[in-house]
This record gives sequence, structure tokens and C-alpha cells, in this order.
Amino acid sequence: MTKPRRARTHDPERARSRDLEAELMAVYRDVEAAYSGYSCPGSTECCRFGITGREPYVTSIELLVMRRAIARRGGQLPEKRRALPMVPRERDDERTCSMLDYTGRCSIYDARPLGCRTFWCHRADTGPTAVERDVLGAFVRRIQELAVRHEHDGERGRPLTRALVD
Repeated sequence: MTKPRRARTHDPERARSRDLEAELMAVYRDVEAAYSGYSCPGSTECCRFGITGREPYVTSIELLVMRRAIARRGGQLPEKRRALPMVPRERDDERTCSMLDYTGRCSIYDARPLGCRTFWCHRADTGPTAVERDVLGAFVRRIQELAVRHEHDGERGRPLTRALVD
């Protein structure tokens, strides 16, 4: 005898966050189109925040998408599956993104935030035309507008490494 299925209840909050997530993914598709001519050598240097001195800031809606991707892949990467240091120093000195796996790939690539999609690394090859600053600013504003709808003060970016441990 099989158990009767419980009726699904409509959760408006969950539906709202799914809608916002879908809108964010549409923004990301527009970003990908704008940067379509760019290429990256895959050095992972940009994922090593202690080396570059730069780190992406994420909004609440970007963090939601990242956390869902982390959950889908089974949780955070354990230390021994994360990227090895590029330089012979302690891992903490590099402040490597915890999403970077030991093969040098982002473990949540499709859910990476805007800052990881915009080729700010000096090693990146720009496309046939540079993405104008105002175009990038428009992407930022669209994401901030989604984040405000997601949660109070959601548009205030936080450093990626700090946001992931909160």
C-alpha cells in the first residue's frame, strides 16, 4: 500500500523568490551577450582574492542563487576538494574563493555572481568592443532592483567570502 501524497501548498514567498531568481538569470543572459566576445585564459587568478586584492560583492538575490546551486551540488566543497594555492604560501594568504575546486574550475559556474562574469582580470582578452561603463552600470542597477525586491537592504553588496559564511 502506498502512502497518500500530501497536497502541495502554495507558498507565495517561495514563488516570489523563484520569480526573482528567473529575472536574475535573464539579467545574467544579457551580461553574457554583452561580454560574448571576451575570453579568459582560465588562470583562476581572479578567484584568488588575496593575490588580486579584489573580490566580487554580491547582493542578496545573487547569494540566494549561489546558495541554491551549492545545495544542488551537495553543499560546500570540503577543504581537500578546493583549489590548491598558486603560490607556496598558506591557503589563507590567498583567500581563494571557496567555490573554486581543485581542478581550477568554479563549482557553481552557472550561478556565479555578476562580478565573476565581467572579465575584470587583467589577463582577460576583451572582445571586439569594450563593454561601456554605463552598460555595466545598468546591469548592476537591474540586479540591485531585484535584490531590493528580494529583501530589505538586499541591494547592499557584501564581499563574496563574507556573504557565504553569514
